[in-house]
Amino acid sequence: MSIGANTRRLRIDAGLTQAALAAQIGIGTSMLSQIERGTKTLTLPLAAEVARVLDCSIYDLLDEEVNKCKTA
Repeated sequence: MSIGANTRRLRIDAGLTQAALAAQIGIGTSMLSQIERGTKTLTLPLAAEVARVLDCSIYDLLDEEVNKCKTA
């Protein structure tokens, strides 16, 4: 699974909409959608912010098995 797909899955598992997560990490919904689809790259600082909001590690965003986050 890609970082975008993992971000989407973890966001949904956390019960957040794209708009809610985007607002919490300080980007637009459109950009988050592009990240989740894999058409935009998630920068390291942004990945850290996503991990903070989703209560997981950056490694969890990169991992093929998304079962280590507290929200999963």
